[in-house]
Amino acid sequence: MLIQAIRTPLVRVHGCSLIELIVRAVKRMPEGSVLAITSKIVSLCEGSAISREYAEKDALVRKESDAYIPSEKSRWGITLTLTRNILIPSAGIDESNADGHYLLWPRNPQRTANALRAHLARRFQRRAVGVLITDSKTAPLRRGTTGIALAHSGFDALTDYVGKKDLFGRSFRVSRRSVVDGLAAAAVCAMGEGSEQTPLALISDISFVRFRRRNPTKAELEFLVISPKEDLYAPLLNAAPFRRGGGIAAGKKKRRS
Repeated sequence: MLIQAIRTPLVRVHGCSLIELIVRAVKRMPEGSVLAITSKIVSLCEGSAISREYAEKDALVRKESDAYIPSEKSRWGITLTLTRNILIPSAGIDESNADGHYLLWPRNPQRTANALRAHLARRFQRRAVGVLITDSKTAPLRRGTTGIALAHSGFDALTDYVGKKDLFGRSFRVSRRSVVDGLAAAAVCAMGEGSEQTPLALISDISFVRFRRRNPTKAELEFLVISPKEDLYAPLLNAAPFRRGGGIAAGKKKRRS
């Protein structure tokens, strides 16, 4: 696997469209490659940001999250949230490299990934290309952050081993490899999270990725999500003092009740 971090001009809120930035920065797209983009750049380009002069972060986190554990429960004063089916600090809201703003997650990262994949396929006349929108997250009991996928298009998100044999003939019962999160982790590591100014990465030489000349289906996207009741970590999640937030999933639950 080869990963080339791509430097871009400094991006500010509404400074340019995402397509304009990609046209300026991405000069090649080999067949069978994936373009990774940090969610922060998507948010800056689409204006998913609020000036820190006009918002209070804790209130904003509660509004954007589906469920949250209040910041006063944290030794570090950080709100842990469930947002769009991801366990993430601060509902993904970021202040770094934001020029005095709170950056929210992109409004619809899947729609953005789909549109960008179509653009790249047309522009470079490629059949097998993919797009990956990434963010970074923490992991329990581990220092440091790693990448996670918020959206993808043009390739299979998972490699399914269920029913296949291991080296000694034992059948896999539940094993699936997360291709999207593996690529996201590698790309985020290469792009960096400080002042590198490389929010894009071209991932190539990835023979293990199965490309699709289409967007992921609704059923494929839904399959990526495990409900809290069925999750391996359900005992921890159910015991945690979560409160209902104002996010998308929380709003759906309110409308059903």
